[in-house]
Amino acid sequence: MSEPAGRNVLFVVMDTVRKDHLTPYGYDRPTTPTLDAFAEEALVYEEAVAQAPWTLPVHASMFTGLYPAEHTATQEAPYLPDDVGTLAQALSSAGYATACYSSNAWITPYTRLTAGFDRQDNFFEVLPGEALSGLAASLWQRVLDSRFRWVADRLVEMGNEIHEHLAGGEGADSKTPEIIDRVTAFADDNADDEWFAFINLMDAHLPYYPPEEYREQFAPGVDPEAVCQNSKEYNSGARAIDEAEFDDIRDLYDAEIRHIDAELGRLFDHLKETGQWEDTLVVVCSDHGELHGEHGLYGHEFAIYDPLVNVPLFVKHPDVEAGRTDEQVELLDLYDTVLESAAATDATGTVDARPFQPGRSLLSPGRDIDDGEYAFVDYHRPVVELNQLETKAADAGIDLEEDSRFYSRMRAARRPDGKYIRNERIADEAYRLDADPGEVDPLGREGTGTSGEAPRVDDPVLERVYAALERFEARAADEWDATATDAEAALDHMDEEAKERLQDLGYME
Repeated sequence: MSEPAGRNVLFVVMDTVRKDHLTPYGYDRPTTPTLDAFAEEALVYEEAVAQAPWTLPVHASMFTGLYPAEHTATQEAPYLPDDVGTLAQALSSAGYATACYSSNAWITPYTRLTAGFDRQDNFFEVLPGEALSGLAASLWQRVLDSRFRWVADRLVEMGNEIHEHLAGGEGADSKTPEIIDRVTAFADDNADDEWFAFINLMDAHLPYYPPEEYREQFAPGVDPEAVCQNSKEYNSGARAIDEAEFDDIRDLYDAEIRHIDAELGRLFDHLKETGQWEDTLVVVCSDHGELHGEHGLYGHEFAIYDPLVNVPLFVKHPDVEAGRTDEQVELLDLYDTVLESAAATDATGTVDARPFQPGRSLLSPGRDIDDGEYAFVDYHRPVVELNQLETKAADAGIDLEEDSRFYSRMRAARRPDGKYIRNERIADEAYRLDADPGEVDPLGREGTGTSGEAPRVDDPVLERVYAALERFEARAADEWDATATDAEAALDHMDEEAKERLQDLGYME
């Protein structure tokens, strides 16, 4: 094993945190005093774009430097293949101590997002009882080995339901203080060595049950039990939410963000007190945002509008001048950024990871990649969300229209002044973001978006964005296969032991 020559790396993902609810981005509520102070010594990106609107493909892109269709970790195939090397594997090969701390159901050994991390705290360890953890892990491995990927989706759906159940009351669900404790201990244990710590903080993800201290500050009088905490109820049409209730929901959301910020302050202070701060690359971002009624949607499914994919990003490094930039970057650029900072650019070849691209590193001046002025988003069929959405709709006697955004894959090319969204089952959408930042007035052509026609819009910016999307699809996107997995047929081929375990977990009668 080679000796590392780079800096420590602290990589923080604030799950589901939208940019416009953070004070460094102009929010008028004091949700993030820690990040306010951090912004004074970091480079703050105004135009950072996530590669999808949800956790699994975005983390896979950050960990592999690949787009979702390239790494294939999507809801249609909910794990990272064994032959795709990761950032943590590369840094471990280069001699780094590595750790991943998260209570996110998607960041587990069973999706392979934790590959390469020596230490980890994952979702199944958070669940109560070793028996359930072992049962879930055994079933997941059997499912993946058998390639029954739809069952993997259902297992995570079950995990999310348990997460929602455990979240009831007084912030009992929050694992963030424990995560911060573990990462500080990890940093101290490796104070004489180089380390890479990745953390995902889930507090701002539904459901919202902030600690009382922050609820009193941001959502006084709001009862978390009285507001809609299940986005599928609203999106399916089974539950109405008026603007006053959305205001209460946003207040709870802000309280959760304030909790995250306070815990980050505790971590940052510890690294400063122990003399590790200056020599550490610190990245803070969100993997995606959240909709609170915009476009008639709640949550982060069924759309790729900017509140979901234009995410906050802060980078602190001695070679990066603090300030603000409107240069557009992609979250997958963080793969190359960490490799360069860690002096591990040659380690990718030892773990079959994507080779280092210096033009993508945020430590290098300028972007020297194909279509570098554009960012690309790739959202595959939302299988898990559809399962839950259809259940809520059926319970309410509602028929969902199949030619709707709920069943549509989506792709987008974006630059700060324009965005083109190709939709599989509904009309394409094109927006001049400089004139219409809320994406409320689509200018694109009518149609399903599958015919490859040029957009019927007399706008040179959008025409160039559309052309960039076509080039992206030609080099880095997969074909949209109209077929769907037949779950019942898959079960016909499953062995009896696996079926019994599914019965134990309540998936089969």
